[in-house]
Amino acid sequence: MSDIVIESIARPERKVTGSWLEVIASNLDYHRATFLWKCAGLTAEQLRQRSAPPSELSLLWLMRHLRGVERYWFQRRLAGTTPPATDPASAAEIYADYLAACAESREVFAKVTGDLSRTVPSPEFGDAEVRFVLTHLIEEYARHVGHADLLREAIDGATGE
Repeated sequence: MSDIVIESIARPERKVTGSWLEVIASNLDYHRATFLWKCAGLTAEQLRQRSAPPSELSLLWLMRHLRGVERYWFQRRLAGTTPPATDPASAAEIYADYLAACAESREVFAKVTGDLSRTVPSPEFGDAEVRFVLTHLIEEYARHVGHADLLREAIDGATGE
């Protein structure tokens, strides 16, 4: 049995034409897959490897954080619901829960994007349009994929876009 948590990841093609929602959804899925691509082929121990003390930053920490980002923004802010409280411990459980959070977000996406100018309460930004929240999610992923790139290079030298 392999100790690898995420065997391999195929990244989807991004839509560069189409409706605004199709392009945004496509880019979110691309960034989700890119983050997991940075984690693929590693053991639980490698996923837990920290960047540099005193930082707690690791690929696994980022995965937990992004799982929370998905649930916070899609469920709590956009849908106005309370996301499930989960705190899995093993790397494989965290990965499975991250995938579940992304699947939940995809389900909520269609329900909450009917009116892109609708405002939702946000302690971080004040009342914000749905359109802003969706672009903020891409910003979250873009920033953390950059962190993941540096972490992965420190673990085994692997680099890539």
